[in-house]
Amino acid sequence: MSGDLAGRVLAAMRDVEDFPEPGVTFKDITPVIADGDLLAEVIRAHAEPWEGRVDMVAGLEARGFIFGAALAVELGVGFLPVRKAGKLPGPTVGVDYALEYGSARIEVHGADLPDGARVLVLDDVLATGGTAAAGCELIEHCGGSVVGVEVLVEIAALRGRNLLVGHDVRSLVTV
Repeated sequence: MSGDLAGRVLAAMRDVEDFPEPGVTFKDITPVIADGDLLAEVIRAHAEPWEGRVDMVAGLEARGFIFGAALAVELGVGFLPVRKAGKLPGPTVGVDYALEYGSARIEVHGADLPDGARVLVLDDVLATGGTAAAGCELIEHCGGSVVGVEVLVEIAALRGRNLLVGHDVRSLVTV
């Protein structure tokens, strides 16, 4: 990605202190998605390294849905929503994982993931890596093959990549 695009993404983002809990600085990407031209450039930049290499994009709730669905359209592949527990109807497959401020569970409709599908896991921010690692574990448990993890922003100091060893991790912006 060009430094110009990274700079515009950084300039558009906001830091929200003490959200969702005291001591956590939330990286607010809503100004990025509110700018149609910037959002389109971000989606193109996310797509470029993965063209022809994936069968499906798995977007992590909730902001990964925004980028993930748009990226799936750009790549001409399916989209798999990875949801918080209890949000999907019918039979689901799930995994529990640790967050930097607690714990959570994510789920998918395993039947929507073709066996052996090459899946790109996508989220907005890579912090401690717990959500992305859980997403990868879930995809693999359901018979998919994780080809990579793509994020808009990586917070390098939190070392989230350490939980994703063995996966091709790409970020458009590193802070």
